[in-house]
Amino acid sequence: MLEDWTLLGAIALYALAAVMALAEARRGRALPVPAVIGLALVVHAVSIALRWQRLGHGPYVDMFEVLSSNVWSLHAVTLAGVLLIPRLRGLLAAVLPVLQILVVWLLTVEAQDTLFPVTYDTLWLPVHVLLGKVFLGVTVVAVGGSVVILLRRWAGTGFAALPSTKLLDEINFRLVLLAFVFECLMLAAGAVWAQDAWGRYWNWDPLETWAFLTWLAVAGYLHLRVTRKPPPEVSALAILAIFVVAFGTFFGMPFVSVAPHKGMI
Repeated sequence: MLEDWTLLGAIALYALAAVMALAEARRGRALPVPAVIGLALVVHAVSIALRWQRLGHGPYVDMFEVLSSNVWSLHAVTLAGVLLIPRLRGLLAAVLPVLQILVVWLLTVEAQDTLFPVTYDTLWLPVHVLLGKVFLGVTVVAVGGSVVILLRRWAGTGFAALPSTKLLDEINFRLVLLAFVFECLMLAAGAVWAQDAWGRYWNWDPLETWAFLTWLAVAGYLHLRVTRKPPPEVSALAILAIFVVAFGTFFGMPFVSVAPHKGMI
């Protein structure tokens, strides 16, 4: 089907963009990486839209849909970040290879037709999902900055086109602060959805507990950064820890939980 071929085309373009970003960082010569990402997003959006039209619901029911939509959104937020802050373009060489983990994972998951649960039939669900995707996307950009800081410290890799380590640490802090805003809004929208769906705002089910742990991890980093001002390498490790917890919250717990609040029906 056309939706399958467009998805494969998008995956090929994502991989090409990652390779080009690495080549650009190594050779110091600009390549049309943003344009390739943009083309991949357009082709991928066609695939998602075709599936949405065929099934009658958005891409947030099973693992395939969650992975596919997050591959799209994380690339989109990353692209928006480097377009809004051109001096961060060098982060593409650190971020895009990380996103290929999800791309490869997506290739291993079977695309099945899914039914739309009654509890998902509310405006608050797409609002909750959208806020979560922005939170994770902004965090991924900060992860790229953290990877660069650690590579500079431990591997001697320069990334000369990027800001200094001190400035990159400050940019990371501001990105995580922005991500925290979206995470708070995500939790609030999710609570309203839960009240509509199950008659309670919060129930400490496994996914809600992990979401709260993610919130604590982000809040803990922000508190540490403001009060203690640790070295950039320590802050970078803290951001990577946030990503690990958030990754488990988004792609792990929803698909092993037996509670009603889960990502796969």
